[in-house]
Amino acid sequence: MSLKLTVEKRDVKVKPAKLIAAGKMPAVFYGKKTPSTPITMEIADFVKTLKTAGESSVIELNLGKEIYECLITDVSRDPIKDTPRHADFYVFEKGQKLKVKVSIEFVGTAPAVKDLGGVLVKVLHELEIEASPKDLPHKIDLDISPLVDFKSQILAKDIKLPPGVTLINLPDDVVASVYEPKEEKIEEAPVAPDLSAIEVEKKGKKEEEGGDGAAAEGGQAPKTEKK
Repeated sequence: MSLKLTVEKRDVKVKPAKLIAAGKMPAVFYGKKTPSTPITMEIADFVKTLKTAGESSVIELNLGKEIYECLITDVSRDPIKDTPRHADFYVFEKGQKLKVKVSIEFVGTAPAVKDLGGVLVKVLHELEIEASPKDLPHKIDLDISPLVDFKSQILAKDIKLPPGVTLINLPDDVVASVYEPKEEKIEEAPVAPDLSAIEVEKKGKKEEEGGDGAAAEGGQAPKTEKK
């Protein structure tokens, strides 16, 4: 079931800041056979729709008596408040298949994480798929229970897709794996030298060098002549 959003044609002479101040948001829709059309809508309605639809669900734009089936292709946000301030909608043709990126939601428990103390590595967070608008999923659930050891991997081709959905990613793209933490070897701190021993050694050496001259010259006392 498509989500519906009521829109109005926008007067391009009105500055976006004035529209936003009035609780409305500027936007535009276009398609291969649909000319670019500036529109406006209630910001609150758009935020609610975006939260539900994301960028992979079909949205019906109701412009008076005309209805346009679209996907949200781009959202500009305020750099400070992070609130949406402009959106692009792509109008697709009847029977046209669409290529989109859908977010991956990791569910379940990986034994390699729970039992072996590993760390789950999410290599991909989105999966590129192709499907008719009616078959587009809002997200892809990925069960990580097959990750039983540190050699286990989940590839793109292992993901079970809904009917009518085709994988665009390379089949052997790694989606998830488990990292084995390595134990860090604790290096022993070098032993501090015994300063007291060094002082004693130096003192003994000085005493030896400071003895009488005889001891310093071979250790024999000088001979005295008999009178």
